[in-house]
Amino acid sequence: MKIVSIVGARPQFIKAAMVSRALRARPGVREVLVHTGQHYDDALSGVFFEDLALPEPDHRLGIGSASHGVQTGQMIEAIERVLLDERPDWVLVYGDTNSTLAGALAAVKLLIPVAHVEAGLRSFNRAMPEEINRVLADHASDLLFAPTEAAAVNLRREGLPEERIRLVGDVMYDAARHFAGRAERSDVLGKLGLARGTYVLATVHRAENTDNETRLRSIFDGLRSVAARTPVVMPLHPRTREALARLGAMKGDTGNLRLLDPVRYLDMLLLERNARLIITDSGGAQKEAFFFRVPCMTLREETEWVELVELGWNRLVPPGDAGSIAGAVEGALMHPPKGREADGLYGGGRAAEILVEILVEGAG
Repeated sequence: MKIVSIVGARPQFIKAAMVSRALRARPGVREVLVHTGQHYDDALSGVFFEDLALPEPDHRLGIGSASHGVQTGQMIEAIERVLLDERPDWVLVYGDTNSTLAGALAAVKLLIPVAHVEAGLRSFNRAMPEEINRVLADHASDLLFAPTEAAAVNLRREGLPEERIRLVGDVMYDAARHFAGRAERSDVLGKLGLARGTYVLATVHRAENTDNETRLRSIFDGLRSVAARTPVVMPLHPRTREALARLGAMKGDTGNLRLLDPVRYLDMLLLERNARLIITDSGGAQKEAFFFRVPCMTLREETEWVELVELGWNRLVPPGDAGSIAGAVEGALMHPPKGREADGLYGGGRAAEILVEILVEGAG
């Protein structure tokens, strides 16, 4: 059996690392790894392959930044050429990026079965490019690997056939469990002069925040206000750094708001595990906060991971103004939320093995 796995962005590398490991342990299975190039910066790509022990991609498409239409179109064209050459039995796509949608569309047009890892997530905000990508990828896929029961329910509500839906758990939980011990060997806390449990970790990268000057200014000023009392560490996605530079926010002393270059996966796990609070607009960071039982605030109006809000581990804080953001953070630091436990919410740490077994044996 030949399986083509399509990745292009940091969260997909993390998910694919566990699935690739499980695929390559199966006799008679050959995985062909395709990297679209959506994340091409070494800090968001190369070091993740190294940290995660991902195999070198068989195909590097080299499609970098562009408008959504241009980027997705170029990916479809390039992926189609790969699929015509490789003739796989299945195409695996991950998550909700343009690489996800391009891979699904290229495969389904060639009548190649598609399996979607992390299917069924919904924010119900059609203004998010990620929402469009995940909905279309789900409806083009033959196998839908849902990470949670809520995701499986979303798929059923949309009329997708029950026989396509498989509740397998979350492969990012697999990765956090697998790499947590290795992350403890990271020296990132020492390098930054941070003590465990004394700092706030912040990540902002979604276009709805970085491309809106008012929202980005509110987030930056709110975090700078918090940093006057509690250190805030903020690794910057290249898009965020460029947007802050356009605002002139990178000039001068930012005090205890520590603006960093992107950090490696293992360093990020250690920073998350030892933070007092995580502030983010990233879906992955919301989950990783829960994996390590660290309170989280999400700078959005909605989230795909609704169960974390319902359990009390995550709080939605729309980034309307700096004062409301700073106030919400200070309140969370003074009165940390006590989320309810939910054993098995994201599976038992074997999602990758389970979905590979289904793919290879059940649908082979």
